[in-house]
Amino acid sequence: MENKFFGDLDRYLFHHGTHYKLYEKMGAHIREINGVRGVHFVLWAPNARAVCVISDGNGWTKWRDVMEKVDDCIWELFVPNMCEGVKYKYLVVREDGSEVEKIDPYAFRTELRPHNASVVANLEGYVWGDSKWRRENKGENFLEKPMSVYEVHLGSWKKDTWKQDEDQYLDYRRLAHELCEYVQWMGYTHIELMGICEYPFDPSWGYQVTSYFAPTARYGAPEDFMYFVDHMHKNGIGVILDWVPAHFPKDDWGLANFDGTPLYEYADPLRAEYPEWGTKAFDLGKKEVSNFLITSAFFWVEKYHIDALRVDAVAAMLYNSFGREQYRPNMYGGNENLESFEFFRHLNSVLRERTDAFLIAEDSSIIAGITKPVKDGGFGFGLKWNMGWMNDSIKYYNTDPIFRPYHHGLMTHTPEYVFDENYMLVLSHDEVVYGKGSMINKFVGNKMDKLGSLKTCYTMMIGHPGKKLLFMGQDFAQEREWNFKTSLDWHLCDDPAHREVLECWRALLHLYRERSVLHNDCGGPKTFEWINSGDYNRNIFTFIRRNPWNYNNALIFVCNFAPVERWEMGVGAPLAGIYKRIFTTYPDGSPLEIEAREELCDGRKYKLVFNLRAYESVIFEVPYTEEPQKKKKPAADGGGEVKKKPAVKKKPAAKKKTT
Repeated sequence: MENKFFGDLDRYLFHHGTHYKLYEKMGAHIREINGVRGVHFVLWAPNARAVCVISDGNGWTKWRDVMEKVDDCIWELFVPNMCEGVKYKYLVVREDGSEVEKIDPYAFRTELRPHNASVVANLEGYVWGDSKWRRENKGENFLEKPMSVYEVHLGSWKKDTWKQDEDQYLDYRRLAHELCEYVQWMGYTHIELMGICEYPFDPSWGYQVTSYFAPTARYGAPEDFMYFVDHMHKNGIGVILDWVPAHFPKDDWGLANFDGTPLYEYADPLRAEYPEWGTKAFDLGKKEVSNFLITSAFFWVEKYHIDALRVDAVAAMLYNSFGREQYRPNMYGGNENLESFEFFRHLNSVLRERTDAFLIAEDSSIIAGITKPVKDGGFGFGLKWNMGWMNDSIKYYNTDPIFRPYHHGLMTHTPEYVFDENYMLVLSHDEVVYGKGSMINKFVGNKMDKLGSLKTCYTMMIGHPGKKLLFMGQDFAQEREWNFKTSLDWHLCDDPAHREVLECWRALLHLYRERSVLHNDCGGPKTFEWINSGDYNRNIFTFIRRNPWNYNNALIFVCNFAPVERWEMGVGAPLAGIYKRIFTTYPDGSPLEIEAREELCDGRKYKLVFNLRAYESVIFEVPYTEEPQKKKKPAADGGGEVKKKPAVKKKPAAKKKTT
């Protein structure tokens, strides 16, 4: 074939799984050959007998635009005078002679469901304006920075009730402005988007993906989504994208049996599917399939400036036995999927080496080293969802305060392992669906008890080590379970009790951003210190968040999960001086200063005495001291000994990337 687009180097890299810009070659690309502008198609279908392009440009006529097999697996075709916006599919003749219409696995744009054709798109026209954001975040160590994430399902965050169609979706551009305004006001640092990669089935929420390179058409065109990300960045908000490399649906027009054989999925029936989900499992043993997913990750980072990818269902990928009654052991007889191990190590290492983005693992496995650098034998993820903290906390919340003393350990054991990985604390959409109810209804008692408990839950979450994530609607205590078909119950924000929860969480988010002892996760176990982890009879937890070298800028948390007032409450304090209450879950917010008594309490030399109301959480600021420092400050905070409290906090120097 003349003017081959997919050259020898492309083939070499593709078959070795290292073509990180494969999206620039596979699929449909507008180009010019000998002065003629058109679209060049490239397809991987090694077992197809014949392939042609059918489109609304040729009247969906079969065998008018026939592709040529340029080697043993790659098909190519240049269609002159075809332009952007043309809808197309591949007509594939299988080994048995049957024909099937398939979408383009590398398509940049698709039709709006229920239609499913691929659409020719040009992604080069958008002019980005987020250079300041990208420059300021280049080379930064995200572990030292605040990360409070607002998880959003765009289709149900808010509805446009003036629209006549059934969906009433807001488009990407309107969402950019309205969502950004809310996220900024609340104090979140990032948003995490569910279901952006195109998917046909609404109840899957975007976790049964058919197009790994196309933003869903539900909310607009590719350039509209670029505008969305750009606007967020220009306003200081990071964007995290949910990404699903574990499995894909069985639709005839999708990836399943693409060329008449199990191409993207395993051929082995014991590995081919996830029976629980009714979906196909990617065969990561094929370098071409691994490359397909790796280049998808690079695509969202490089073409849409996505800051991080949250990887769905990591445990399903790491275990051959996941969701299967029978499974195929690996070569050593174990149930670990060694191909997934290699896939994640490869992807994480090259993504962190070549970009400033990173992957976040939604992982419930017990495999160690998920966030450990690849060079040190780990998997290289930037962060891991702390599923253990989430499950244990919710079990505690579900328990009546009378019986909580028997479950106190659920809340106190997490600091024993929280520094083993780079964790993110999550109260995600998974906790408010399928009959689980909303966050407020995980607590017992009357409505006021539940609201008070929820505020204390959020306070302890902010104080606990790890980055933070909260699903939309839970910040104002939505009462009903989340439904992807309807808008959030925004009217609840006008109710004073629900508004108090919103204002409480907002105050906590701003405090989290302002205080480095709450968001700098590089200090290790010395940054968390129990005052009293055994106050089980009173359902109270007291602890300190501090820097690793002394108590300057430290904060004391007192969290009361009981409907009981504690008058003349005594809490051990690390230093003498005046302690300022800088936060309370009660709306009065009145200033309170307490001088520590020199009296033994909780094994400490000093004691704070104050009144603690039912379900109240408070945060005290430890007084600043000019005592000699035991250790020098790490270079990340300026180095040297601290002689006095700085009037202005200097911006840390740029940090080396972590893998």
